[in-house]
Amino acid sequence: MKALTWQGRRNVSVDTVPDPEILEPTDAIVKITSTAICGSDLHLYEIFGPFIDSGDVLGHEPMGVVVEVGSAVTDLAVGDRVVVPFNISCGHCFMCRRGLQSQCETTQVTEYGSGASLFGYTKLYGQVPGGQAEYLRVPLADYNHIRVGSDLPDDRYLFLSDILPTAWQGVEYADVPEGGTLAVMGLGPVGQFVARVGVHRGYRVLAVDPVPERRAMAERHGADVFDLTDSVVDELRDLTDGRGADAVVDAVGMEAHGNPGVSAVHKAMGLLPDALAQKVMETAGLDRLAALHASIDVVRRGGTVSLSGVYAGEADALPMKTMFDKQVSLRMGQCNVKRWIDDLLPLVEDPADPLGVMDLTTHRAPLADAPALYEMFQKKQDGCIKVVLQP
Repeated sequence: MKALTWQGRRNVSVDTVPDPEILEPTDAIVKITSTAICGSDLHLYEIFGPFIDSGDVLGHEPMGVVVEVGSAVTDLAVGDRVVVPFNISCGHCFMCRRGLQSQCETTQVTEYGSGASLFGYTKLYGQVPGGQAEYLRVPLADYNHIRVGSDLPDDRYLFLSDILPTAWQGVEYADVPEGGTLAVMGLGPVGQFVARVGVHRGYRVLAVDPVPERRAMAERHGADVFDLTDSVVDELRDLTDGRGADAVVDAVGMEAHGNPGVSAVHKAMGLLPDALAQKVMETAGLDRLAALHASIDVVRRGGTVSLSGVYAGEADALPMKTMFDKQVSLRMGQCNVKRWIDDLLPLVEDPADPLGVMDLTTHRAPLADAPALYEMFQKKQDGCIKVVLQP
């Protein structure tokens, strides 16, 4: 089959790789009909090379049709149309029963002290072949699927795989009071949905991003938008009686604009042998924290900062005095996809499309075009906000 594979820093290619097979009786094989490029994939494209091998298949936002099931699979049949959540979980362990599927004790990657395995996402998360491919092997398939109907287009459902529940969880964790103000740092795909979820819930949404096309998209879905300037924190405070927002969702993460010194460190790590670079990242890794620092600055005293953007540094310096003095609550974590599906499925199937799932994809292309679109997405060229590939 054809699949998008990692070959090196800023180097991915579409290659012919072996078709996936049923390896365990609990597996299923899904023929992929749509698969998206996620902002988290750009971390692999740029930073996480020490934990990836050449030829690893990327991608963790797929959906498609079941074409084969293992002998122990009872809740899926050939022909079922499914979305595949990006985290791989069992559904019955201590963590899964508590709605913490991203911490599943059955699939935790204990070698690296990580949470649940993920599709297409480095040795840190199980090195499981991903979904930017023609076919995908789905482990523990009875639980790791979201069965959907056959009438609506893929775009109605595709984002249930990751970014829509990630945004929903980010707003849940933000704990915005009724009728309160939610600030959103970053208007990539997750930030777009965070803003829309906030508007849907009746919050005042103040959203910040340096890219005009991203601001325009969020504005047409009801957010008040702001450029990323040196004065934006003061602007947002002025709009909230000088207090700041009730809650902030940081939807940017470790590759935020700013922090040029940390950017230089990231590039230098890319030149180290993998074993040494892994050790550096595991013990002294740094993130670009501009978005997080701005979030802490703009949240009001007693408010909540919720992190939906991915962070991976182990030596990040946080403004603890400020956080303690302001009594800031901080919540974060990989999304527990299955926890939120019952809330989200009716919304994506609603004819009114209240979260605008049909107004996010800006670029649609065959799998063969994926390498060029990775570069375009990373460089934010051609108004690229969300890429969907169709193998």
